[in-house]
Amino acid sequence: MAAAKKAAVKKSDSISKKDAYKISGGSVERTKPSCPKCGPGVFMATHKDRVSCGKCGYTEFGKKE
Repeated sequence: MAAAKKAAVKKSDSISKKDAYKISGGSVERTKPSCPKCGPGVFMATHKDRVSCGKCGYTEFGKKE
């Protein structure tokens, strides 16, 4: 039997959680929108033409934030 080849794995450009917040003065601001279904603890991913939740799949089209 021939040895199986391993598929090349591309590392994703993940954004760390520290990039989801901005500190200004003495307060902390969220830079990404939160999911209306999951609550304020779950951020939505911002794409070119939509924002979507990675947890429940909720998507809003045509919104750029």
